[in-house]
Parts: sequence; structure tokens; C-alpha cells
Amino acid sequence: MPQIVVENLIKTYRIPERRPGIWGALVGVAKRTYRTVQALDGVSFSIEPGELVGYIGPNGAGKSTTIKVISGILNPDSGVCEIDGLVPWENRVAHVKRIGVVFGQRTQLWWDLPVIESFDLLRDIYGVDKDEYLETKNELVERLDIEDLLDVPVRLLSLGQRMRCDLVAALLHKPSILFLDEPTVGLDSVSKLAFRDFIRDFNKERGLTVILTTHDMDDIEALCNRVMVIGNGQILSDGPLDELRNRFGQERLLTVDFVEENVHISDPNATVVEQSGHRTKLRFNPNDVPASDLISRVAAQHPLRDLFVENPPIEEIIARIYKENQL
Repeated sequence: MPQIVVENLIKTYRIPERRPGIWGALVGVAKRTYRTVQALDGVSFSIEPGELVGYIGPNGAGKSTTIKVISGILNPDSGVCEIDGLVPWENRVAHVKRIGVVFGQRTQLWWDLPVIESFDLLRDIYGVDKDEYLETKNELVERLDIEDLLDVPVRLLSLGQRMRCDLVAALLHKPSILFLDEPTVGLDSVSKLAFRDFIRDFNKERGLTVILTTHDMDDIEALCNRVMVIGNGQILSDGPLDELRNRFGQERLLTVDFVEENVHISDPNATVVEQSGHRTKLRFNPNDVPASDLISRVAAQHPLRDLFVENPPIEEIIARIYKENQL
């Protein structure tokens, strides 16, 4: 039975417009004009318990608006949304006890307080039993390695340190659903890897349902088996990552390290997309030529030292979806 059910969500914003210059400002005072922006235009999906879903799209596509609606922050104009049987904006208090939210650009920690005091305040806000809170806090602090940060004011933390603390804060009350909105933006590679490892392990161990919105396609590839693509307020694609690849990225990349440098490769079923020194990268469609046949033909032209076949980067596939839908 789905844990999250969303049907035909619609949300519009009225944005005031003003003409440039002082005269435009005066006219705006006398008569204000507005334009309507359709943030969500019939968004529908369902998510089963324990799924880890990537939710991606260009800026202004409706990702954050969706997260704000299903987390209870915004009321939609119309549509259905039920999470564990509750309507987020109608049962806000009961709903927020079951969810955790991490916004990469914002923190739920108190800026001038030590981290541990923010945790204690959140424990009181959520009404978590003291013994249960201590057990959960100690486990999360150890797993995310923030013991040395507990007495540090939040304003003195680095971005990576703050994100780890924000993640602990979002999980202290043991939510069954976690919303992650651009959680790794600005993080260095080490912090990103640690963040991904924790989310992946926690999802598997606890059956935590996770919705991840991000522009970092490495996050999507590392964590998500299912990907929803949104554009212009509508769901453009929804399915397993492999299905997305098969639909929009049937081509493969053959990277070959030759014994010689700058070799010339000619094959009717392959295109050279990159060449540098000993290495050449070819693009081909396995429906036109099996990888084994192409490798044999390339090896017959020049001696090679190493090779590997890979899927095109997920960024290319997403770019094709955007182009197809004129985003």
C-alpha cells in the first residue's frame, strides 16, 4: 500500500510586476499588475514505504513547491495528497511528527546556540521520550561523527559540519519519511560521499522512505533506483533509473586506451566523441552493433592496452528529456 499518494496537485502563484524606473514604481503604487505562475500543473505520483526516490528538474520546474506541499508548508490550490493517511496541510502537527526535512539552503538549528542545545530543543518540540531521545541521539552522533561539534555554536560550523548536524536534527524523532531538498549543495567531495553512505545505509536498515531533490546527478546515480523528472509543473518521466536510461540513453560509450597515440578510428557504427593521447572515446548504439563486435573491429585496426564500456552520464540523459520537452 503506498505511503505517499499525490493526485493532480495544482499550485499557482500571483507575482507582482512593476515597470522599471521611478515612474514605473509610482504607477505600481496606483495600479499593481500581476502575472500568474503555474508551479504545479496536475502532479501525480505514489511512493511505497522504504523507497528512495530522486525528484529532479530544472530551476523553477516545481520540485521545491512539491516538497513544501507534501511536507505541509504550503496549501495547494487543488488536488489530493495523503501521507500515511493524513493530509499534510490539514493535519500539520500529526504529520510533521512522522517526517524529517533537510533543506540544503536553510537550517533548522538555532544559529547562536551550541548544536546540542538545538537537539534538546527539538526533542521538546517533538515530545520525544528522554530515554528514546538519548539512544537515538547517541547513535546518530556516532554514525555521523559529530561528537566534537556538539558544544560548537551553529554559526561557527562549516557547511559540511552543519549539514551533518542538520541530518541528525531531522532524524531525532525517528520519522518514517525524509525529504532532502538539495542536501549536498556546496559540499566537498568527502562530505558528499559520507552523506550518501549514511542515507543509503539508513534507508536499507530502517526502511526509511526518502525523497531526494537535487541538481547533483552523482547523488541520483549513487542513491536512487527510481527517478521522477518534473518540468513546467508536470511529471515528465517516472520510473527506474535503468528504464530512464533505456528510454533516453540507449547509446553506450566505449573508452579505449591504445598502445599508440592519436590513432585514427573509422567505423560505420561508432562516432569518436573524445580523443586525447592514448585514449579514445567512442559512442555507439548496442542495437546497431554489439559491443563485442565493435571491440573486435577496433582492435583489428590498432593494438590496444585497455578498454571499458559504460553508460552515458545521467546528465546527458536528463538534458535530452529537457530538450525533448523544450525546457
